[in-house]
Amino acid sequence: MGLDDITRRLRAAEQDAGREAGAVKLIAVSKVQPPDRVLAVLKQGHHVFGENYVQEAQAKWPDWRETWPDVELHMIGPLQSNKAKQAVALFDAIHTLDRMSLARKLAQAVQAQGRSPALFVQVNTGDEPQKAGILADELPGFLDQLRPMDLVPQGLMCIPPEHADPQPHFRLLRKLAQDAGLPALSMGMSADFETAVAEGATHIRVGSAIFGARDYGPAQ
Repeated sequence: MGLDDITRRLRAAEQDAGREAGAVKLIAVSKVQPPDRVLAVLKQGHHVFGENYVQEAQAKWPDWRETWPDVELHMIGPLQSNKAKQAVALFDAIHTLDRMSLARKLAQAVQAQGRSPALFVQVNTGDEPQKAGILADELPGFLDQLRPMDLVPQGLMCIPPEHADPQPHFRLLRKLAQDAGLPALSMGMSADFETAVAEGATHIRVGSAIFGARDYGPAQ
């Protein structure tokens, strides 16, 4: 495993799906990874990363961006409403817009800061009560409420239920995005990204398969 292996598999998956090489953006999920592992991937020339925690990202990426100013940073973890201001300032994309209270905070931050990260609405495709995300049948109404707030999502994101076949969930997300006229699909992780590419993913989120297993240590 490693960046080269994942990149090779991604290119092969794109080819198998009849898609152009580079059509899918690889987000290297660097949350809770030791700095030396992240720096090694940066030095290999990969500059698109995903983080789950605002505080953790704030502690390391501003310094690294002085050396690598073209780094693209994606927020892919649950976002607390009280961290919306910091997230808008730090991230180039936020994949976890999942409720109206967060949308209001993001809209305020976007207006105040004059910058808008690319936004993805997280969809709970498995209708799991313990999981964040907008339910599929509630998505059109949610998107309608965003328009007066000047929030224009780029796409949708999902995390299929654990141990479930991910393909039906990826197909549902693709249909929801098509119906809404949204071009981007954030779906697919280390174990299923090739399936996601075949189903139209534009962004995949791969962590342990690039960096190795995480040691979470103390709770974040």
